[in-house]
Order: sequence, then C-alpha cells, then structure tokens
Amino acid sequence: MINDRLIDAGELPLAVRDFGGDQPPLLLLHGAGGNLAHMTTLARALRAKHRVITVDLRGHGRSGDGPWTWDAALGDLAAVCVQMELDRPAVVGHSLGGMLAALWGQRHPEASGVVSLDGNPPPSRVEHLPGMQPPAAAADLARLRKVFDEMQAGMGRPIPADHLADLVEAQRKAARDMGANEKVWLEGFRRNLVHESGETSTRPSAAAAAQMRELMNELDLSPVYAATTCPELVVLPTRALPEQEPFADLYAAHRRFLVEQAAAIGHLRYISLADASHAMVVEQPGLLADLISDFLTTSAR
Repeated sequence: MINDRLIDAGELPLAVRDFGGDQPPLLLLHGAGGNLAHMTTLARALRAKHRVITVDLRGHGRSGDGPWTWDAALGDLAAVCVQMELDRPAVVGHSLGGMLAALWGQRHPEASGVVSLDGNPPPSRVEHLPGMQPPAAAADLARLRKVFDEMQAGMGRPIPADHLADLVEAQRKAARDMGANEKVWLEGFRRNLVHESGETSTRPSAAAAAQMRELMNELDLSPVYAATTCPELVVLPTRALPEQEPFADLYAAHRRFLVEQAAAIGHLRYISLADASHAMVVEQPGLLADLISDFLTTSAR
C-alpha cells in the first residue's frame, strides 16, 4: 500500500511516499527541478525487492523551503531515515539526487549501498572536457552557461492563468515523446506548482535553483568516490539528450571525462548504460531496477 505523509525534519517539513513492503529499505531521490512523482515508475519497478521510499527534496514538490546546502539536504535525508525507521537504507539518486547519494555514501560507511544515476555536475570546466581544444571548450561552456542563466532567471516566475492549459498540453506531448507514463509525468509537473495569493508559479524558486547550481558546479566527486567505503555503483549515460545536441561535442567530451573519473577509482563500480541519456530513469526504468537490485544483492553477500 502506497502511503504519502509529511515528516518533521526540524527546519522544515518533508514530503515522502512509502511504497510499502518488508524488503530491505531503499531511499530513492529525484534530480534538481523534479520531485518524488518523477521517480514513480522506477520505484514501482524496484518495489518487488525493496521497500522504496521517495522524497521531495527541500524546495521541491510538497516539501518546505530552506537554504540549499549539501549538509542541509543530507540532514533532511537523515531525518527521513529516523522518522521512517529505515535501518541502513540503500540510497539511489538521479542527477542531483545521485550526487546526494554519493555524498551519503562517503559519510555513511555503514550504508548497504549507494547508486548514482548520472549524478554528476554539469559541464563547467575546460579541464573536464578531454579531446576538445581549450578555446573551443571555453566558447561552448560560455554558450551553455548563458542557456542555464536564462533557465534559472525564468524559474519561480508567476504563470499567466491563460497559459496553464497550454503548459499541461506541452507536458502531455513531452511524455509521449519520451515514452513516459503520462499520468506520472503530469503528476510530476503539477506537484511542483505553487498556488499563492491568486498566482501560480513553479518550484524550485530562482533562489533555490541558483544555490543548487552553485553547489553542483563546485562539487568534485573524485575525492568523494575515493573516500567512500560502502558499495557504490555509478551509472553513466552514453548519448546526449535532444536539447543537448547543440552542444554535442561538449557533452561527448564530458561523458569521456566521467568515464575516466570513475575508472580512476579502483574500488568504484561503474556502468556506461547503452542507449541511455541523462533521462535514463524515464528511458529504461526496468533495466535500471534490475541493475540496482542485482548490485545491492551482490554487495550484501
């Protein structure tokens, strides 16, 4: 039985969804700009072998707002574990959630395992783009930074009432194009809507997005991987998203860097998932569920 509830994390309330069951616990985390609904299809695929708990990270979905720091977000997860009585849960995350999973593993050697589903900072440094000439890399990074700046500036702005129906229809089309469950996709969209003082806006806010972006750009995962002693799996993409195609060379170089980074840590297990982009959670939830469950079962032996 699926159960939604709000828990008190001290500083703010956190929305969680418990998929039930008495199997080993697994905490499943969404990416920046998402919410727990976006993880529903993967959660259902994992439920056969795990008690799956999904969470709206702070500033997303139905959870409260608060300053975005790694310590604060990891503290939220610790509060979820205490209040949901999760003993040594596996932590699996996508994108931002994958970075949190990696940081959790570093700080919690007793964890049964952590899995990062392309939980990597976005391209932001010339030295992380092997195979590209530095001037070309710097120019592409500047163009990409401008795209992210424009996206960030638009976050949290009020949505005109007569635009909402068009936005919902655009989300339906996006779900069809991605091959996603339309009902789940729309729940994810609506869960990040905020209705206040007669206006509708989206979460996260521009301020929260700026804080998360700065954290991700500054994060160096190499020492995190090196210091982690609990079992850890990193699942990497092998192709670009459609919206990344204008930066195809940059993202191809960045994927090379991610493989090199993972391969340099002898005890880290990593997989470059065939025909997978950053949207792997939507593209291949069944395969990911099998990979995650097999990894965690093998690591527990």
